[in-house]
Amino acid sequence: MTSLADRLREIIRTDEIRRVPPPDAPDNRAAAVLEGEWYERGGERFLLVERRYGPGYRHGRVALADCLPPASGAWSTLNLLGGGTSQHGTSDKPRRLLFLDLETTGLAGGAGTYAFLVGCGWFDGTGFRTRQFFLSTFGAERGLLESVADLAAAAACVVTYNGRTFDVPVLETRFALHRLPTPFDGLPHVDMLHPARRLWREGDAECRLMSLERALCGHEREGDVPGFEIPSRYFQYVRRGDARPLAAVLEHNRLDLMALAVFTARAAQLLDEGPESAATSQEALGMGRLYERAGLTGEALESFARAARIGHDGAVPRAEALRAHAVLCRRLRRFDEAATSWRQALDARGCPPTIAREATEALAIHHEHRARDLAAARSFALHALRMQPTAERQRAVQHRLDRLDRKIESRTAGPPPALVLFPAGS
Repeated sequence: MTSLADRLREIIRTDEIRRVPPPDAPDNRAAAVLEGEWYERGGERFLLVERRYGPGYRHGRVALADCLPPASGAWSTLNLLGGGTSQHGTSDKPRRLLFLDLETTGLAGGAGTYAFLVGCGWFDGTGFRTRQFFLSTFGAERGLLESVADLAAAAACVVTYNGRTFDVPVLETRFALHRLPTPFDGLPHVDMLHPARRLWREGDAECRLMSLERALCGHEREGDVPGFEIPSRYFQYVRRGDARPLAAVLEHNRLDLMALAVFTARAAQLLDEGPESAATSQEALGMGRLYERAGLTGEALESFARAARIGHDGAVPRAEALRAHAVLCRRLRRFDEAATSWRQALDARGCPPTIAREATEALAIHHEHRARDLAAARSFALHALRMQPTAERQRAVQHRLDRLDRKIESRTAGPPPALVLFPAGS
């Protein structure tokens, strides 16, 4: 049951956001410490912190001027990063990208997890702007969410890092609890975690945002607040009104937004410029997989071929690129090209056993059914037999060997002698 105060608040509620004078201490000190301004919506106050970074700003060794999108507001191949096959949207409104990152009271999700800081960022033509909505009191959440919704309504695409499984679901839960429509319903979403893994992940290492920031931008954060400390710093503010520990949290959030924008720009520029823009075999291989998923098979084959050519940074990326090229050629029914790539994968120095096994089996099938070279097919099958890890797979290869032996035997035995018929009476 709603209280009388709640019902009166709804009656006099205004949906307009407006800047208001600083409240009494300690909230006034919070605005000074965090360098923000107080805004009001629906009778509740929340803190808004804005920053703008000009084109001369450098994030490590990367200049912001080199990351700006084209005049349309987004790169033409941005949809490939989100798994699409066509450009986002057909409306006439500017194609603004909204970069989103949250700081929350916990990682469990659900109704008990609040997004106490909603960080938003976007390119504004010649620079990059961030706007952070800080939840000073839990009662101000509805007004804060409505203000975030206004910002999302002006965007054509939202970009996150692991936001498909965390950030956006957390916000959607908060909107649902306030019986507000989510602004992300139907809004195209690019989760950069997955393209980043394809383009820049090294081995089995975790593709963490700060690790990529260090590797791609050369940016080393100094004095950054660890993620596990962030909820406790907010609760300290709620209990004591001391906002000083939160200054590092807001800076952490701004750096995350900037790094996300730089990664997105790098990935989109790679796809726009084509396979030859890849600097490493891992980048070229990842580009090929993104192109292939989007149905751009020509660009995918070129990317896999480039990854194989520049596979100087490790034998495994070269073998993986040749395997990807062979599999795609086979799917396109370009069987001779597929066989060539399988042979090159086998010859690659340090070819992983799994790829070598797959290549020998594929070549045995190719020579038996396509090239009709039974001797070569038998040679590859014998080689594959020694590489099988299980008895069941060995039996399958042995079955192929037996069939090949029968075919070879029937071919070498030759046809039976012809039956000569003599005329009657001869």
